[in-house]
Amino acid sequence: QVQLVESGGGLVQAGGSLRLSCAASGRTFSNYAMGWFRQAPGKEREFVAAISWSGTNSYYKNSVKGRFTISRDNAKNTVYLQMNSLEPEDTAVYYCAGKPGSYNNGAGAYNYWGQGTQVTVSS
Repeated sequence: QVQLVESGGGLVQAGGSLRLSCAASGRTFSNYAMGWFRQAPGKEREFVAAISWSGTNSYYKNSVKGRFTISRDNAKNTVYLQMNSLEPEDTAVYYCAGKPGSYNNGAGAYNYWGQGTQVTVSS
């Protein structure tokens, strides 16, 4: 079992930045690919970014490329999502998720989920 706890959400003006963190406990974190997803009101949960277990490879939703950066620190059992140039369209609850093996952009592929953290971007 892996427990995931997100933090770092909040209210920010358009153009601003936030850094989300996801702290993991339980099974060996370094064996897991990690992803960030988000869900806006009335919309389905969507993929944002993912990172391989080693941190070598990452993958992004097209609309966040160049603005968001996913990273991980396996020594701290933590994955991060640095979000810059935020837009009102980025407003959502952000979730981190983990899965053994290779990273994936499908929510159904992930075994473990955090409780989510709210990000609100005002215009």
